[in-house]
Amino acid sequence: MGAAKYGAIRGMFEALWLSRLPALLRQLSSSKGVIFTLHRVLPEAPAAFSPNRILQVRPDFLDHTIERVRQLGLDIVDLDEAVRRIEEPGRTRKFVVFTFDDGYRDNRDHALPILRKHDCPFTLYLPTALVDGDGEVWWQALEDIIARNPVVTAPGEGERFDTADLGGKQAAYDALYWRMRKMPESERVSLMRGLAERYDLDLGRHCRALIMDWMELKSFAQDPLCTVGAHTVHHYELAKLPEAEARTEIAQSVSIIAARLGTRPQHLSYPIGGNASAGPREYGLASALGFRSAVTTRPGGLTHRHKDSLTALPRVSLNGLFQQNRYVDVFATGPVFSVIGKVMG
Repeated sequence: MGAAKYGAIRGMFEALWLSRLPALLRQLSSSKGVIFTLHRVLPEAPAAFSPNRILQVRPDFLDHTIERVRQLGLDIVDLDEAVRRIEEPGRTRKFVVFTFDDGYRDNRDHALPILRKHDCPFTLYLPTALVDGDGEVWWQALEDIIARNPVVTAPGEGERFDTADLGGKQAAYDALYWRMRKMPESERVSLMRGLAERYDLDLGRHCRALIMDWMELKSFAQDPLCTVGAHTVHHYELAKLPEAEARTEIAQSVSIIAARLGTRPQHLSYPIGGNASAGPREYGLASALGFRSAVTTRPGGLTHRHKDSLTALPRVSLNGLFQQNRYVDVFATGPVFSVIGKVMG
């Protein structure tokens, strides 16, 4: 999503906040609640070149968000309770669910103290190969390679990118990121490993620096506020895989988490989670494998109608580019994002 689109969204947020329309929508709509998507929680300001800053929020913004949604009269619940309220016909108390994808170590260092302070339940979705240290946080690795090199040449065809300045770095990231997103996963893995080798980035060490290991997660997951969910093994976009491989990615992650942490996940998050990453086939796999719920990253609020699509639930991303306290009132309003979801297809 380009700067122009983000600017348009920011303008919409400002207009909605000034209009006080979100309060009316929450009161009158059939929306029961929203599920928030988070990834990283870091106190440091992002660097000038930081395309993954959308995945990063400050601890103070998380703190304010928890306080504000309760001031708005919304319950903060775990996913089991959220599903129960979705399935219940008629009006229920409106709610918010906090979910974190990937198991970043900063969740332990900066998010968990805030969550405990507010007695705030949350879900942590784990991609098991990343926790093993064998996976690849490739979107961040790509950013880090481009950030530290004045020229980047892609393996294979040898396309050369001038990355000496901010504009060049962003153009290179956009080109390579979207090329990788459109590739079959085996080709993307090969391209990323070729880049890492060429620019001396140890992908295993890089992953271990970012993601909690099983020892760290054991104590984290034992916190009564925490619900552990599955996020596949390798964090591949499931829609790109043959059906049998996609099923194995999901099922094996459940078995590994059960063996490592002693709890069998009942909830799933699809990696990347947009329309190109998960669709009806993946929703059916999650249902067949017995998940109570599965979440996408398609924006939207939750209504009673979602009782029939519990393995295709929308979420609202707490986007790092929109960390204005006044925007929380908009983020917490499901109908706004249901409209956005329809516009985005």
